[in-house]
Amino acid sequence: MPPLRLAFWRVELTGRGPGHALQDITAPSSVALLKAQVIAHVAPDVLVLSGIDYDHGLATLGAFRNLIAAQGHDFPYSHALPSNAGLHLTDRPVWANHTGSADDAQGYGPYRGARALALLSRLPIETDAVRDFSTLLWRDLPDAMVPEMPPERLAIQRLSSTGHWDVPLLSGPDQRLHLLIYQASPPVFGPDALFNRTRNHDETAFWLAYLDHRLPLPPPDAPVILLGGSNLDPYDGDGLHAAMRALLDHPRLQDPEPASMGAVRAAETGKDLSHRGPPKLDTVHWPQDNGPGNLRVSYILPDARLRLHASGVFWPTPEDPDAWLMGNPDAPPTRHRMVWVDLDLTGLN
Repeated sequence: MPPLRLAFWRVELTGRGPGHALQDITAPSSVALLKAQVIAHVAPDVLVLSGIDYDHGLATLGAFRNLIAAQGHDFPYSHALPSNAGLHLTDRPVWANHTGSADDAQGYGPYRGARALALLSRLPIETDAVRDFSTLLWRDLPDAMVPEMPPERLAIQRLSSTGHWDVPLLSGPDQRLHLLIYQASPPVFGPDALFNRTRNHDETAFWLAYLDHRLPLPPPDAPVILLGGSNLDPYDGDGLHAAMRALLDHPRLQDPEPASMGAVRAAETGKDLSHRGPPKLDTVHWPQDNGPGNLRVSYILPDARLRLHASGVFWPTPEDPDAWLMGNPDAPPTRHRMVWVDLDLTGLN
């Protein structure tokens, strides 16, 4: 049995308004084409996308799947669920600072379904058994770090800024893999830094509670693989790093430490020189002038019982023959890099 390749990418296929991402995907010679070519080049069997719009009939996801197929890489199965991004908390101004803006949504978003999550797979998806935790109230997470907020908002504020899913894949006869999928908000942005910093922490801490059976639903007995964007480096940048380090050290999981020489080369100047974490593990290339520098914010953490075959981050160096897939260095198609892991499932029960 060949290794199973799984990948996570914050692909940033979102638009200026509803339907714009779909238009961008179907436009000739679009940036979306370059992203599809990256995916076909890395050729994952299972791909979790973050930052792609959710819409009626999954039209945007379907168009992008077709674009990838046109580059020679097919995904027979797909799945997505409604996102909390852009979902307004309420239509009524029930607290003093309620404005009805993108910041006043369950998850930041200028319109419903912006910057959502999606799954593309060559393995069948057991859709009837998917667990969607996206409606969990923040206050109901064990040991939640909920900041002070009006009681009217506390009563409806969800934990997930985008979504938290447990998606079973059929990897063989009577054999399942459970994908633990999420995308957390940045720890610092918008008008309330404390709100976003603690929420970012708790969106990752959710998986600690789930794996430790501190939630009403028990974790699956079958192997799990966490794929997501925590927006949280274990050591550097903004944020409360303890949750990320605890997840990396969880006994149910293993950290393959996907790395790239491109990340090493990109961290030779600026703020990156003062970072504590190893630059080879970075997954995003943020501006040095007004950003935190390059960080590790995208993760694939397989079950500790699974055998790791290989891992990496698609981040070629400038002289690498594949560097053209990264687009214009001065205007990259996305600052996030795809993370991938190859797993050997031979003998998996």
